[in-house]
Amino acid sequence: MKIANISKILLMGIGNTVTVFAVTLFFSIPLGLLLSFMSMSKIKVIKAPVRVFVFIMRGTPLMLQLFFVCFGLPFLPYVGQYLVMDRFVAACVTFALNYAAYFCEIFRGGLLSVDAGQYEAAKVLGLTKWHVRTKIVIPQMIKIVLPAVSNESITLVKDTALITTIGVTETLHYAKSLVNSTASVLPYGVAAAFYLGMTFVLTKLFAYLERKYAF
Repeated sequence: MKIANISKILLMGIGNTVTVFAVTLFFSIPLGLLLSFMSMSKIKVIKAPVRVFVFIMRGTPLMLQLFFVCFGLPFLPYVGQYLVMDRFVAACVTFALNYAAYFCEIFRGGLLSVDAGQYEAAKVLGLTKWHVRTKIVIPQMIKIVLPAVSNESITLVKDTALITTIGVTETLHYAKSLVNSTASVLPYGVAAAFYLGMTFVLTKLFAYLERKYAF
């Protein structure tokens, strides 16, 4: 089977791969930032649940979380009937929550790296907490966390292959089907090229962002 024909078939699954990736980043980054602020709160009622959530999401396999959200939530007493989701939606929800937990820790580390003197200077100038965070703290944090965010984004590209375990068709699903039907490992090689291509684009994008925010 020719590479062109294999590529055409694999492109049938690239849409779900890219969509899960994009949706995950779109929701997990702002959610992770919010969670990072909550996890640093001095109010235990706010801080404790976030720390537990982050611990669970980072301490259990992503595949297990996929199975739980897709197949486990509907069996929860009383509320399960309201938590039935399409498998693709379940995958997006799981990935967004999982990566939000990781981004929470990344952003928290970035916030802690900002010199405490910045906060004190802002108070002297009479700036509100909102202005301190949006105009002073977050811009500095972005520079600090970009390499870690880049690494997580690249990991996300590869993790999207896990959605095939709950029956969502994506790039690896079609590659595996082609290998089984043609008795050739070439489809795996073409799939690898697809993932490497996406990783290459991300690497260049984040390298540009790191240069842009260098100061």
